[in-house]
Amino acid sequence: MKTAHDIILAPVITENSMMGVANKKYTFKVATDANKIEIADAVEKLFGVKVEKVNTINVRGRWRRQGLHGGYTAASKKAIVTLKEGSKGIDFFESMV
Repeated sequence: MKTAHDIILAPVITENSMMGVANKKYTFKVATDANKIEIADAVEKLFGVKVEKVNTINVRGRWRRQGLHGGYTAASKKAIVTLKEGSKGIDFFESMV
């Protein structure tokens, strides 16, 4: 069985993702085999918040070159988690705004 730390890999800190913090939308890099229910449970367990909705995005690997050699970066998955209205925010993201 996967733990919450196996599902939620890292926060995504970009200019676009930080604009969603005002609307209680937080972006995470998640395991590629995780589904929306597992992601919602993991966020609730790790941060002590109530999740309203989860949107997932599969990010395909991009072609990159290093001199003569070329290859693809690893494919990944992102999740945009929307919290319920009365829920508190996630402190990690709130301190960055």
